[in-house]
Amino acid sequence: MTSTTTQQELIRFLEDRFACAQACTECARACALRASLVDPGGTEEQELARRKGIMCAEVCDATCRVLSEQNSVDEAGIRVQVEWCRTVCLEAAHVFDGHPGAEDTARHCRDCARACSDFLRTLA
Repeated sequence: MTSTTTQQELIRFLEDRFACAQACTECARACALRASLVDPGGTEEQELARRKGIMCAEVCDATCRVLSEQNSVDEAGIRVQVEWCRTVCLEAAHVFDGHPGAEDTARHCRDCARACSDFLRTLA
C-alpha cells in the first residue's frame, strides 16, 4: 500500500484480507473433514479426492497463517501465497464435484477461491 492510500482503501484492504483468511480457515476445515472420510487405498478417484482434500487443507491453513500474522511477509510473497491458494481451491472443488456428498466441500473451496480473488484485486 502506498502512502497515498486513503482510510477507506485501507479499511477495504483489511476487510478483504480478513475475509480471505476466514474463508481459508473454513475451507481447510471442510477439506480436512472430507479427506478424513475417504478410506486410504480406495479407488483411484477416491484417492485423488483424499489427496486433493489434504493438499487444499494444508495450503488454506498456510495462507490463513500468512494473512493473520503480523510478520514481515512482503506484498509479493502474500500475492504468490494467495494465488496458489486460489488455484488449489479451484482444483479441489473440481475434484469434489465428482463425488456424491462432497458438494458442501466444493462450495467451501469455491468460496475460498472467490475470497482470494477479491483480496488479490485489493492488492492490485
